[in-house]
Order: sequence, then C-alpha cells, then structure tokens
Amino acid sequence: MDHFLYRNGVLHAEDVPVAEIAAAVGTPFYCYSTATLTRHFRLFDEALTGMDHLVCYAMKAASNQAILKTLARLGAGMDVVSGGEYARARAAGVPGERIVFSGVGKTRDEMRMALIGGVRQVNVESEPEMAALNAVACELGQRVPITIRVNPDVDAKTHAKIATGKSENKFGIPIARARAVYAQAAALPGLEVVGIDVHIGSQLTELAPFRLAYEKVAELTQVLRADGHDIRRLDLGGGLGIPYTRSNEAPPLPADYGALIREVLGPLGCEIEIEPGRLVVGNAGILVAEVIYVKSGEGRDFLILDAAMNDLIRPAMYEAHHDIVPVLEPAPGIEPHSYDVVGPVCETGDTFARGRMLPPLNAGDLVAFRSAGAYGAVMASEYNTRPLVPEVLVNGRDFAVIRERPTFDEMINRDTIPEWL
Repeated sequence: MDHFLYRNGVLHAEDVPVAEIAAAVGTPFYCYSTATLTRHFRLFDEALTGMDHLVCYAMKAASNQAILKTLARLGAGMDVVSGGEYARARAAGVPGERIVFSGVGKTRDEMRMALIGGVRQVNVESEPEMAALNAVACELGQRVPITIRVNPDVDAKTHAKIATGKSENKFGIPIARARAVYAQAAALPGLEVVGIDVHIGSQLTELAPFRLAYEKVAELTQVLRADGHDIRRLDLGGGLGIPYTRSNEAPPLPADYGALIREVLGPLGCEIEIEPGRLVVGNAGILVAEVIYVKSGEGRDFLILDAAMNDLIRPAMYEAHHDIVPVLEPAPGIEPHSYDVVGPVCETGDTFARGRMLPPLNAGDLVAFRSAGAYGAVMASEYNTRPLVPEVLVNGRDFAVIRERPTFDEMINRDTIPEWL
C-alpha cells in the first residue's frame, strides 16, 4: 500500500496534487510520502512485537536526512555501509548506539570514525577486516561489539546482481569456517563478540530462502554457545521484496516474515536486528517526469522523457520494472498505446520500458514512475552533465524540497583547472 492515489482525476501524493509539486520545483523530481514511510516501518516493528528487537533501516536504499529523521523519530536504528552513510546518520540525529556498521570493505578511517562517534556494533565481513578493526580499537583504547557475517550458501532466488548469500558472492565468511573465525575473534583484545550476522540478498519474494538461512543461523548459535561464545544478538539483514507491478506480484508480508523469525529463532532468546530498506521506502517514493516528445519510429513509437538513466538507473542496470502512470488519470474506455519509454541520454541503454501499454500521451504531459523510492535518488549521477534531480517530502497537505536541484554553474564550478591551463 502507498499514498499515491488518483483524486478527481489527478494523481496525489497524500493530499498534494503531484502537478502542483511539478509546477513548484520543475521536472524530473523524486517525491516521498511520510505516511507510507511511517506505515511500512511500523509493519516491521509490529511484526516483532514481544521480541527484544531493533529495526535498523538500511540507508543505502534512500539516505536523504529528512527520510532518516522521519524514521528515527519512529524508533528506527540505522544500518550503514560507508563512512559517508555513518556521517549522514549522525547528522540526522541518530545516536551511535542505534547505528550498525555493515559493508564488505570498511577502511581503517571509517572504522575510526565509527568508534570515535559511537556505534552499536560492527558487522565484520572477513578475517583481514577483523584484524584491522582490532588494531583500530586497541589504538583508541576501546573494545568494540561485533557480529561476524556468515555466508550460509543459500540461493535467495533473486536477481544475480543483488544476491549476497551464495558461496560465490563476496560477502561474509563461509559458514563452515565460522567456529574457527569466532575463536580468532574471541582472542583479540579489541573485539567483543556479541552475535551473528547474515544477509542473503535483496528483493526476495518468498520466505523459503529466509527459513533455510535462519535455520543454519539457529544451529550455528547453539554450536558457538557450546564453544563458549556469548551469542546474544542475531542480525538477520533485510531483503524482503516489494510489488513492482500492480498485477501478479505478492511478496510475503512483514507479519509473515516476523512469524518466521519468531518460529525459527525465537527459542534462542537472542535480541533480533533486521535491516529492511527497499520495503520501507520503495513504494514510498515516485519519480515524476515530463514528456518532451512523442516520436514515431520504425514499427514503434517512443515516449521521450526529461528523466533519464542517470536519474533512475534500475531499469538499465537490473532490467527492473517500474509501473509508469500518467499524472492525469485517463478517461474510462481510452484505448492504450504501445510506447518505448526512453530518456534523453546518449545511450541505447537509456530505456525505461519497451512496448509499454499506456494511454495516449503528448508533449508536456506528466508521468510518474511508481516504486521508485528505493535505489533511485541514491544511485543517481550527473552523467551528460545532467543535474541531480530534486527530492521532495510530502506530509499530509504540506510538501518541502529536501534536496535542491543544482544549477549548471554549481556543477561546473566544482571542477578545478590546473594552473598550466
């Protein structure tokens, strides 16, 4: 469910007509709904009611500080994967004790930043990282809480580029080597082993892979406790998928996911951390664009938009589907037309959809890409010297620009010309 609905023939973001925002800020732009963010976070939090838990929002999905503050006020922790994300979380007012630091390539500078600023735990991905973290902790006279990320060799049955739990993926240590690695960690003076971390991928649309992974984690917990480790926290990652189409997709609900966690891991008495990102923010955001031209080609018509692959790269990178809807609701009985929906970037890959059936559209019409809140603005670039698009947050009848569109001068003036030129 989201809060982008037609009212009187006009697409609204909560109580604000999308066309009103477009007139104020120009196109293209991202628009997020506070009500949807709130609802989706609470679904996860309520799914774990009665268990000691913390829902840590995976910032990599969308990291604007206004989104972070919205979720932090609801009680969210943050899952960060870089020093920059850590700095963003702190700038948004999130205390260090509610920040989990994940990521496969943490540098010593990033570790130092987190340890000085405060961190709930570091999710360690490898033995070399473990040694580096121990050195930094000892240098600072600290003992840092850690979990170790295990790779359970479970096929998440998702897109190959977002699968993280198979043996050939770069993430974590093989679960078969966990006992040896935990023994190494326990011997290091700067580290305090508090739990286990696992994350098998993103956009999972069934619960079976989670069950397989969590059953392995439950077994490992018992083994490690028998070895003398105080395993009291289980970080289960995120990955629950969202419906990108309005027709046949039906990913599991957070309540079903919570019931699975309760069944498989509840008897262990551990504190549970989950790190949803996509499901919290994905359907809480849209990308709004304007039709520049309608072009007739050889056997096809092109809908050329002012949004491009640099603004929303998911279709080009992942072959991802986004529903595209007109901002003005078509009249009943209007026959749809087939379009290739493309952007203005000089790449054939700058294609959002091929043969998409849409109501007839003309230059100047507005369209919205649904389910664009996750991995949209955060993955955008300035390719072709195109400005990063504004981000807007709606709250009831109010809206605010939470990131401005830079001017060409601002973009160009970031360049520095060497003195010999």
